[in-house]
Amino acid sequence: MELRNYETVFILTPLLNETQMQETVEKFREVLKENGADIIHEENWGLRKLAYPIQKKSTGFYHLIEFKAPTNVVDALELAYRRDEKVVRFLTTALDKHAVTYNERRRNGEFKSQAKKEEVKG
Repeated sequence: MELRNYETVFILTPLLNETQMQETVEKFREVLKENGADIIHEENWGLRKLAYPIQKKSTGFYHLIEFKAPTNVVDALELAYRRDEKVVRFLTTALDKHAVTYNERRRNGEFKSQAKKEEVKG
């Protein structure tokens, strides 16, 4: 079965404490691993303000996971998101070759170093 690159971002309710948030993220990691996904990269963006209130909440814990998996994994992951009441919103996208290259460059810090060079010049 062909493996594709995916990226998923989910927002957890701000009512969770740090350990509850980590347990929830770990649960979704396990869903991915059980279904044959390889986690490439993970970022915890922390507590952020939402653009508009969702379920009467104006903030949420954002988390991003980039992974490589067979196509059926996305259905299992999104089903787990829908079943968990701690998840406020989620979005999973398939990455094309340009997005994969961009993410690799971003992880390697290429864009941060370019911004610093421009600041020094300016």
